[in-house]
Amino acid sequence: MAIQAESKPSQTLNRLPVFSGLLGQRVERGLIALGVLGILWAGYFFTAQPITLEINGQPHHLRTHRPTVEAVLNQMGLYLEPEDIIQPALGSSLSPGQTVSIQLARPVTVEADGQTWQINTHHSQIRDIFADLGLSVDPRDEIRVNDRRMSLRANLPATLTEADDRPTNPLIAATPRGTIANSRPARVKLVVHRALPVTLTDGDEAQSFRTTKLTVGEALLEQGITVYLADKVSPSLNTRLKAGTTIKIERATPLVVLVDGQTIKTRTHGQTVGEILTLENIALMGQDYSRPNPNYVVSPNDIIEVVRVQETLEIEAEYIAFETEWIADAEMELDQQEVRQQGVTGVIKSRTRVRYENGQEAWREFEDEWLDQAPTNRIIAYGTEVVIRSLDTPYGSIQYWRRIPMLATAYTAATSGKALDHPRYGVTRSGLEAGYGVVAVDPKVVPFMSEVYVPGYGRGVAGDTGGSVLGKHIDLGFSDDKPAPFIYEWRDVYLLTPVPSANRIRYVLPQWPQRE
Repeated sequence: MAIQAESKPSQTLNRLPVFSGLLGQRVERGLIALGVLGILWAGYFFTAQPITLEINGQPHHLRTHRPTVEAVLNQMGLYLEPEDIIQPALGSSLSPGQTVSIQLARPVTVEADGQTWQINTHHSQIRDIFADLGLSVDPRDEIRVNDRRMSLRANLPATLTEADDRPTNPLIAATPRGTIANSRPARVKLVVHRALPVTLTDGDEAQSFRTTKLTVGEALLEQGITVYLADKVSPSLNTRLKAGTTIKIERATPLVVLVDGQTIKTRTHGQTVGEILTLENIALMGQDYSRPNPNYVVSPNDIIEVVRVQETLEIEAEYIAFETEWIADAEMELDQQEVRQQGVTGVIKSRTRVRYENGQEAWREFEDEWLDQAPTNRIIAYGTEVVIRSLDTPYGSIQYWRRIPMLATAYTAATSGKALDHPRYGVTRSGLEAGYGVVAVDPKVVPFMSEVYVPGYGRGVAGDTGGSVLGKHIDLGFSDDKPAPFIYEWRDVYLLTPVPSANRIRYVLPQWPQRE
């Protein structure tokens, strides 16, 4: 048999009605209390009398239970100074809708002649404030209002309130009480800087003026007087002015100095050129000089030129070519040479003094000349001994007494430069007919009409000459019956016996043409 458990209601559910009842009672009581407070506040507000505080022309509408003017001002935190104007008086009783007019004096600090005054005033013009204090102000004196320069007839700046001039709690300042308590105009600071009499001596000129500037430098700047770095100012520019100060300016002289390729614009207290160069640390060394001279007394804007001087000695050499002396040596074979003494070139030297000014030649002067080395002739010995030798050729053995390397060319009668109808066409210098076996030579090298042997050509007679056949040059003759071969080469030319007489032999041969 199944047993069913008996269900019981929850304890939490049983307590809900009790809690809801207690909460409702408390809310009800709170609402009743608020209602009572609202009624009391409304009663207090509507029973207060309305009044208007007009402060410096600005109305403030209030409701108050205070019976007198003074009580209301104390409630609002507004405290009066003796200079303030109020209507009605502080002890007057208030009536509903009444207007209380208050003119708050403006606090002013005045500094002049080393004294300070703290005052409250209703004046708006600066001159009226000074008149109340018995202060006389010269038109040249400087008046500064809150550190701004203003004239004696100017009005004070806009009447900011003390609340505008100092930090306050914004929550308090926004309430009527905060606005009224801080409604007094902000303090103004007036400072009088007396214009001091000053005497200025600037070179030969003197003047007097009055200034409110604090230092010598500021006073000169105010007067539009330019002072250069080199000028001497006494007292110094940062000296504080006082009445009767005398300022003296010793002007430096403006100058231009040209030195070492530079243009220096300067100002100086030196009187002479020499003093100025010393002050500028410019030295004259050796033969350097200045234009004008060092004793010259300068004037403003003069130009001083420093001339750098340098003198040098130039040594020049002129060379004398040596000569060659040839001497015959009978014991030396023909065409052999020997240098017996080397030639030495002679030297003539001269000395010239040259002066340079600022790098440019100014003048030169010849001083001396001497033979530094005498020339020495070169001596060459040449052989004169003739030795006869034999040579085997395709034509048989030949005897020759000299062998000369010569530049060989070829020619015919047709190429000799004469026309075919010329009377001497084909006739050589010797009268022989031009053709094979007749060669043209320089008679100073190969004796004229002597026999020669040329390898590759054969025997020939030196029977012709030519305008271009000079020195070691031989022109080989060929017949007109066929074109002459092209020949331009060096060949050995053998001079055959018999040996000519000594006066027909050129022992020292020319060196042209040159063999490559």
